[in-house]
Amino acid sequence: MSDLNELNNSSHSVHPQSIRLMLADDDSFIRESLKVLLGLDPGITVTGTASNGREALELLESGTIADVVLMDIRMPDCDGVEGTRIIKTRFPDVRVLMLTTFDDDEYIIQALQNGASGYLLKNVPPDRIIQGIKTVHNGDMLIHPDIARKLASLLRPTAAPQTHEPIGSYGLTRMELAVAEAISEGLSNKEIAAKLFLSEGTVKNYVTDILGKLSLRDRTQIAIFMLKK
Repeated sequence: MSDLNELNNSSHSVHPQSIRLMLADDDSFIRESLKVLLGLDPGITVTGTASNGREALELLESGTIADVVLMDIRMPDCDGVEGTRIIKTRFPDVRVLMLTTFDDDEYIIQALQNGASGYLLKNVPPDRIIQGIKTVHNGDMLIHPDIARKLASLLRPTAAPQTHEPIGSYGLTRMELAVAEAISEGLSNKEIAAKLFLSEGTVKNYVTDILGKLSLRDRTQIAIFMLKK
């Protein structure tokens, strides 16, 4: 089992304001490179690395603390899609951010449906990855714009009959609907606030109300719900 005990995970070694990050990738070179590059940011502390999703779960179960798991999608034994599912089942408060060279449509949808908070391609520069980690840690959703457009088309098949209940019947107000639509576009709370001329605190309140009315777990599920409509 690779890298499970390679790091000292004791709380005194982690700055209290740091985002505790776990890396899961089957390529040891990528794991080590990311650990070095991302660890240079004073706001991030890498607390563990794993070679697949199951090892990441075992790290969490053994006491390694992580706020965010940065995870590759295609890995042997337990890929990122399944890894997201098992991690979110046991540790629902842990954010999972997918990082991959692939933009496979099926993998994207499954990862988001399993609770991933976002998705980035590996060809983005390190500062974008760092910003992405901080974005999902703050509770926002992060989806590459090209992928957001694919999701919209895939989840809204033009030939499919409309068999589900209209959004209006769920009791969303006009402003709640506008916030939900902005979430489906991948906007952060700050971006939604600027777009709708609201404070970030008000946007957070709307998100909470939307989750309650739709009986959803997080903003990723809001996005999927809206994209299916």
